[in-house]
Amino acid sequence: MNESEILKAIAHPMRLQIIDLLLMGIPKDACSVNLIQKELDIPQPTLSQHLQILKSHGIIDGDKEGAKVCYKVVDKRVIKILQVLKK
Repeated sequence: MNESEILKAIAHPMRLQIIDLLLMGIPKDACSVNLIQKELDIPQPTLSQHLQILKSHGIIDGDKEGAKVCYKVVDKRVIKILQVLKK
């Protein structure tokens, strides 16, 4: 995936918040759908749509931990992009 496709996938403010939350780990271990939903105060179906977009673009991936899936950012280019945006 090229950089323009990555930028398009992360262009939504909610997806940026999801990525930022996963990278910051606030609160600690906030990687499951329920914890992300609680932290961002958005409906679960909306969150699932955003997670699916990020996952389909290879930006995040989920590791199954028992009954839950723990998401993490796997595309290092996204981390660099966010570092530039925050300067």
